[in-house]
Amino acid sequence: MRARDVLVGGERLAAPETATAVRCWDEGDVVVADGPFAETRNRSSAFSSSTAKDLNQAIEVATKIPTAWFGTIEVRPAWEM
Repeated sequence: MRARDVLVGGERLAAPETATAVRCWDEGDVVVADGPFAETRNRSSAFSSSTAKDLNQAIEVATKIPTAWFGTIEVRPAWEM
């Protein structure tokens, strides 16, 4: 991929057990739960990477993603090598 100049970037995510699930509701309530959204074979439909100083800031950023208002955002750290 690098040789073809098509690699944008990437990193390995930490295990699903490290996830925090974030959902937002119409009245503005934010629901935060430890662990992955669901036990499934296919886990993600999109991937966004951001830098946050801590989990609280990452959750705040996740609430701004439109999908959080009709689905679930799974916040996970990058895997430390």
